[in-house]
Amino acid sequence: MAVSKNIKKLILMILVTVACLIVYRLGAFIKMPFVRIQSSQLGTQALFGFLDVFTGGALSNFSVLCLGISPYITASIVVQLLQMDIVPTLKEWTEEGEEGKQKLNQLTKYIAIALAFIQGLTVTIGLKISYGDYYFDVTAMPSNVFLFVYLALVATAGTAFALWLAEKITRYGVGNGSSMLIVAGILASFPRMMGDLINTYLKKQTVDSTGAAVENETFNVFLFILVIVLLVVIILGVVFMEGAKRIIPVQYANRPSQAAFRGKNDSNIPIKLNSASVIPVIFAATLMSLPTTVLQLVGADTTQGFAHVLYMIFTNTQPIGFAVYIILIFLFSFFYSFLQMNPEQMAENLQKNNAYVPGIRPGEETASYISRVLFKITMIGATYLSIVAALPIIMGWAIKTLPSSVSIGGTSIIIIIGVALETVKQMKTTVQEQQYRGFLN
Repeated sequence: MAVSKNIKKLILMILVTVACLIVYRLGAFIKMPFVRIQSSQLGTQALFGFLDVFTGGALSNFSVLCLGISPYITASIVVQLLQMDIVPTLKEWTEEGEEGKQKLNQLTKYIAIALAFIQGLTVTIGLKISYGDYYFDVTAMPSNVFLFVYLALVATAGTAFALWLAEKITRYGVGNGSSMLIVAGILASFPRMMGDLINTYLKKQTVDSTGAAVENETFNVFLFILVIVLLVVIILGVVFMEGAKRIIPVQYANRPSQAAFRGKNDSNIPIKLNSASVIPVIFAATLMSLPTTVLQLVGADTTQGFAHVLYMIFTNTQPIGFAVYIILIFLFSFFYSFLQMNPEQMAENLQKNNAYVPGIRPGEETASYISRVLFKITMIGATYLSIVAALPIIMGWAIKTLPSSVSIGGTSIIIIIGVALETVKQMKTTVQEQQYRGFLN
C-alpha cells in the first residue's frame, strides 16, 4: 500500500513537471510587443548561437521569455565566486545551515532580476543598432528610450516568471527546476536538428529560391548514418564519464558504538571524474561569445583592423580562437574543481571527525594527498570536457555540408545526460525511502 501511494505521488510530481515545462515552452513563442513576426528570418539564430541554447530558441524569437533563466545562472556563479573570502558575510551565510542557504538563494534571485534588466536592455538596443526598424514595428510605436526600457522590463518579467516555474518544479515536481528548464530548451532544438539532417542528406531533391525542384547535391546516406552513429557513441561515452568516480578510502579512529553495531568502521570520499560538471564549458563559451556578439551588434567590419584581431581570438571556429577556447576550459576546470572541493577544508573536517586516509597522516599531509588526487582527476575531466566541447567544431571542419543546427557533442549533451542521471537517481531514492519507511512502520 505504501509503495502504491508513493507511485501515485511520483506520477503527480511528473505531471506537475510536464505541465510547467509545457507552459515554459509556450512562452517561447509569445513574441515581445512591437516586434515584427518576420524578425526570426533576420539571422538572429547565428547572432545568438550559444546564448540561444539555454532558452530553446526564445532568444532568437525575441519572445517574452527570451532570457530564460540565464541571468539566474550568471548570478549563481557570481555568488559562488563571492563566497571565496571576497565577501565575508556570504561565507558566513554558507556556514549557517538552512537559514544561510535561504539568504543566499534570495540574494541570487535579486541579482538575477537586476542582470535580467541589464541583459534585456543590452539585447534590445543591440538589435536596434544591428537591424534598425526592420526588427521593430515602428508603425505601432517609435523606437526611443521608453521602448527599450519597456521591452527590458518585459524581458525581466519573463525571467521572473521562469524562476517561479523553476521553483514550483523543484518544490512539487521532479528534479531541479532550473536544470529541467534548461534541458527543455535544449531538447526543443532536437527536432529541428533531425529535420535538417534528413533534408540535407536523405532527400534526393530540394526546392530552390524560385520554388522549382532541383537535385540535392548534399545527398549522402553514408554521412547521415555516420552522424547518427557518432551521436550515439558520444552519448554512451558521456554517460560513462559522468558516472565515473575516484574513491578515497577513509577510516575512523573512534567510531561510535552505533556504527560498530552496524559493522562498519570505514567509509570513503567519492570524487567525480568531472567534478566541475559543465560549468567550465559554459564559462569558456560565454567569455568567447561576448566580444564577437558585441562586434556583430555594432556592425563592426571583422575582416580588417582591431575588430579582425578580436574576431580571430574569440571565435572558436578559427585556429587561434579554438586554442584559446580549449585553454579556457582547462583553466576553468581546475579553478572550479578546487573551488567546489577545498582539500584543506576536507582534511580539516576529516581530522575533526577522527577520520584519516589509510597510510596518510592527518592534517597537511592529507590535504596534500587530496590535492594531488584532485589534480590528476581534474586533468582527466578537463581533457574529457575539451574533447566533447571541441567535437562540434572539428566535425564542422571535417564535414563541410553539416547543418549549423547539428551539434555532435558539446555542452548540450553533457547537460542533458547530467540532469537525466540526477533526476533518475532522485526518483529512485524517493521510492526506496518510502519503501523503507513502510517496512519500518
